[in-house]
Amino acid sequence: MHMAENKEISQESKELRHEGYSELGKKGGEVRAQQLGHEGYSELGKKGGEVRAQQLGHEGYSELGKKGGEVRAQQLGHEGYSELGKKGGEARAQQLGHAGYSELGKKGGEARAHQLGHEGYTELGKKGGEARAQQIEEAKAKSREK
Repeated sequence: MHMAENKEISQESKELRHEGYSELGKKGGEVRAQQLGHEGYSELGKKGGEVRAQQLGHEGYSELGKKGGEVRAQQLGHEGYSELGKKGGEARAQQLGHAGYSELGKKGGEARAHQLGHEGYTELGKKGGEARAQQIEEAKAKSREK
């Protein structure tokens, strides 16, 4: 057997073990969720997240979140991920109220402007304006159809 074949077999073996452990962990998590109930399980997850954040630090925890978001986006597809974002935004708006959500949006806009620079942020605004104009035209067309 060649070394390359050994590496392939070894990689396959690792992947199978990972899948098995993942499935086992998933089942254990489901049992624990039933034992603790929604609130207890939610609190357990919150505590675990706080510990992991301390272990990884701000940048590491942020990177972990980005990777998780990428995986979730692949799982749900564009429309599903967009819907998830809308639901999350609605829930956050209820938590913060109008003034708090408005302030959050302002801070986010300022951060994005800083990331993109003046020209990039201007270009983003143009694209957003064009998309909004298209939404308005589509809504008008639908109302004319009725």
